[in-house]
Amino acid sequence: MRTNYQIKLITLIVLLLLTHHPAVAEALTPPSIVVTQDRTTVSVAWSPVPSANGYRLFYASYPYTGPDSTQSIDLDGGATSISAELWDGAAFYIAVTAHNDTASSDFSNIELFFLSTAPLLDADALPVTGTSWYKPPVSITWHWQLKGEVNTSYPAKLYDIDLFNSSAALINTLKASGKKVICYFSAGSYEDFREDKDKFKTAELGNALVDRLNERWLDIRSLNVAGIMISRLNLAALKGCDGVEPDNMDAYLNNSGFDLSARDQLAFNKFIANEAHKRGLSVGLKNNMEQIPELIDFFDFSVNEQCHEFHECNVLRGFIINGKPVLNAEYQQSYVDNPAEREALCNISNGIQFSTLILSRNLDDSLRFSCL
Repeated sequence: MRTNYQIKLITLIVLLLLTHHPAVAEALTPPSIVVTQDRTTVSVAWSPVPSANGYRLFYASYPYTGPDSTQSIDLDGGATSISAELWDGAAFYIAVTAHNDTASSDFSNIELFFLSTAPLLDADALPVTGTSWYKPPVSITWHWQLKGEVNTSYPAKLYDIDLFNSSAALINTLKASGKKVICYFSAGSYEDFREDKDKFKTAELGNALVDRLNERWLDIRSLNVAGIMISRLNLAALKGCDGVEPDNMDAYLNNSGFDLSARDQLAFNKFIANEAHKRGLSVGLKNNMEQIPELIDFFDFSVNEQCHEFHECNVLRGFIINGKPVLNAEYQQSYVDNPAEREALCNISNGIQFSTLILSRNLDDSLRFSCL
């Protein structure tokens, strides 16, 4: 069963194809587009296509509202970019084709953008309203796997998987089986293996994380970093994720290499949550238990590691009280080796309505026990 989002996106793509009539001739290579934005100004640039003498830009409003929302603009000549000033809250799908006198290309990559005049990073921001998104219930069953081929066979109601490494087809398969899909990405750190790594500026990269030497803390005050995170949220929406798990949301408590304050962290975390909700995405708070009182109204669930091992679970009870689940993972070897200790852990976890898994630290599905 397809989701409403996927049906709308498929309908949009079909509609775009129907409004585009390529002649039978030697095919042109589709262009590749990049969308950038500055408050309410959006710019689209695309790669030049050999033998093309013009381009056509297609756009449709988000969320898709029907055929009347699909429009196109002819851009003849050698132009390979266009900019426009739109309005606060404007949100559109966008794609480009190339053409000449005898042929037209297939569509470029389809991108999605949202525009806002509001300050991107504001520690005093309020939660956004006016949109709807998935809100997972307390004690939901879940599976967390960020490495390896995702095991789709668990009877869990919610899957938490990697945003970049998971295809839209995988996400569609999980959702078609009745599961909800949360997509993981690191919001507070730079990873040198991600496809968008070259978008970060050198000055935005801080110290290496203690346990992950291929990751570096980010300067979360940077508007460029904020823009990259917006692109990641757009990718999550395009792939059909129901929500996101932004990681490393506590740079101000670590030796990041930047002079970050608690208000800097609040501003960044509120920004991530609000931008996720604008896109109809659920969002979880990872790390940063110190700021739960200020952030609990912005986040829909918590993803926690080892609160039982480190005796920190009471700090997270506010999520349960507010009808929001705590998705907890434990790695301690004694929980694996000792069935009695594992049973005691699960009895405590179930008693406080946490959704607890015992997993391998690699999150690669090599080990899994569920308390629910």
